Amino acid sequence: MSIVTYETRGKTALLTLNNGENRQNPAFAQAMLAALQQAEEDKSIRSVVITSSDEKNWSQGVDLNWLMAAKQAGNLDDMRGFMNDMNEVFARLLTFPMPVIAAITGHAFGNGAMLACACDFRFMRADRGYFCFPEVDINIPFLPSMIAYVRKAIPEYRFNELKLTGRRATATELEADHVLTAAADAEATLEAALAFAATFSKGRGIFGEHKRRMYKDILDTMARDDAPLIAELKLTV
Repeated sequence: MSIVTYETRGKTALLTLNNGENRQNPAFAQAMLAALQQAEEDKSIRSVVITSSDEKNWSQGVDLNWLMAAKQAGNLDDMRGFMNDMNEVFARLLTFPMPVIAAITGHAFGNGAMLACACDFRFMRADRGYFCFPEVDINIPFLPSMIAYVRKAIPEYRFNELKLTGRRATATELEADHVLTAAADAEATLEAALAFAATFSKGRGIFGEHKRRMYKDILDTMARDDAPLIAELKLTV
């Protein structure tokens, strides 16, 4: 089964993460980029929803087993390539010429939470799953662009708390902070996201240009500040 499957629901492209905990590694990054490219090439598509086939996990973030194995094997260029590919995924989401909606049906941790923040809108299952930035507990600082695009999704006071404590937040809390468009029951989460996605029929040109202008500073930060940290592999403290 593909790591990311692509199907259409009317004028919405449904991208389903299909690898259990959906840990992010080079194969994940390439699968995401390919699925987004497929959605953009289909001119009938007006919105994108990203969900997971695993009832417990949406995405548990970076595949640390892969990352540590690559480091121990001295495959440093592979590590750099992966980090750059994930930044390309985030940049694609930030500039995608149609709305991208996360249907968070389970845990979203670390880079998984960041993937959700890079989307335009978020729905989350209310009865199961946490949203968490555990980087503070494993000595991995955020890349500068990550701080910037999380801030577009999460109010500063809540981001500050979650970033510095590593506390797990619930969908109910995130809905109250307007991080989510809505929290929903398990079966209703995806359907709510798809129903919301179906309300969009905006032109791609204006949607894409809005996002490029809105997030220009984030993209500049990614190119200017992330790139040297990735090149030097300053990924931990």
